[in-house]
Amino acid sequence: MQTESSSSSASADAGGSTAVAPPSANQPVSKKMRRLMMRFAPERAAESDGLTYAELDRALENVRLRFNPGDKVVGRVVQFEPDGALVDIGAKASAFLPLLEVSMNAVERVQDVLSLGEERQFQVIGYEDSDGQLRLSVRRLEYAIAWTRVQQMQAEDVTAFAEVMSVNRGGAMMRIEGLRAFLPGSHLVVGHSSTEKMRESGRMEDLIGSTLPVKFLEVTPDKSRMVVSHRRALAEQNIGQLEVGALVQGVVRGSKPYGVFVEVAGVAGLLHISQVSHSHVADLNAVFTVGETIKALVISQDKEKGRVSLSTKVLEPEPGDMLRTPQVVYEQAETMAARYKERLEAEERARAEYANDIVSGLGMASLDSLGIPSDPGASAGSLLEELGKSRPAKPPSSNTSALNAEDNGNQGRGDEGKPNGAGGGSSE
Repeated sequence: MQTESSSSSASADAGGSTAVAPPSANQPVSKKMRRLMMRFAPERAAESDGLTYAELDRALENVRLRFNPGDKVVGRVVQFEPDGALVDIGAKASAFLPLLEVSMNAVERVQDVLSLGEERQFQVIGYEDSDGQLRLSVRRLEYAIAWTRVQQMQAEDVTAFAEVMSVNRGGAMMRIEGLRAFLPGSHLVVGHSSTEKMRESGRMEDLIGSTLPVKFLEVTPDKSRMVVSHRRALAEQNIGQLEVGALVQGVVRGSKPYGVFVEVAGVAGLLHISQVSHSHVADLNAVFTVGETIKALVISQDKEKGRVSLSTKVLEPEPGDMLRTPQVVYEQAETMAARYKERLEAEERARAEYANDIVSGLGMASLDSLGIPSDPGASAGSLLEELGKSRPAKPPSSNTSALNAEDNGNQGRGDEGKPNGAGGGSSE
């Protein structure tokens, strides 16, 4: 434990320490010192305006300041030591700031972070020792601020950028806001540009030093636990680019009896067994291999869940090509995707024309005149439903009423009201 001494204060070279000259007895009390008085001696604070330090000492000679671990105090750096710094916080003796508590980041010298005479906030981390000296920390304050920032980032669901510090079999250790976070291997996307070094070498160690976009999965300050996901960050970033009709390249991650799971730029995709080929598929494992890179077409998407549905069937030049020669399907994928897109556009135009024909038959200028938004992508059935809602019910015409009355009368007369030959029995 370090204590302030007149010899170390007088000479910077004698003990390897550097000190700042204390304020003179006739110097006016600083504003921060008055704020300290407001906290610890409010009954004397009102008298501190215009006081010198000598007058302040006399005014506070019967006041004993009490500090407890966890207290936040404002202090002034008065002396550097080889293993820390002395800080004046208005206590009986100058408090000691150990080198390890200077910053949440590793530092070699206190001078690299603090300056002599600097006033700032510290946290008390221990009771007074036998010499009346307290221990302080800046590191713990910085950690508390960093955890608060990370919690806010998680609440706002923002994408953070984290540096890979180390790797192991389970995943990678990251650094975010100076805090350690864990990235599970199952949430790391290898086929993305941010992990290109690892993709080329196949070694997790090549990720060290890389910066990856991540989303927060768990933030628990009490346990100093933070878990992040590279996959979720990429899914949010790329889902908007995976529009229906887009040709994509992905990696097969798993197979089930009903379909194959494909990872496309961090987005989870499902290639259902019914969308693999025009021919019957008996065994998906005979068509795809886990880890294989394939091409497929996006046929639907769910932006909220970050998922897409895929198809290789629409890319087949001939029915059954995915089962016989999948490489041919991939080679001609661009051409078949363009044809599929043209077909979608033609269907949209046909729907729009069909809807306009219905409107023309009603004698309306356009769908807008009925209060129906003109959406080319809407199905004909939905447009007909909207048209049915918007058309007023017509009252029955007089001819219709007469026919209904006649029918009712015929039903009451039985066979007498039927025309010749309509009766159920013989005329004889």
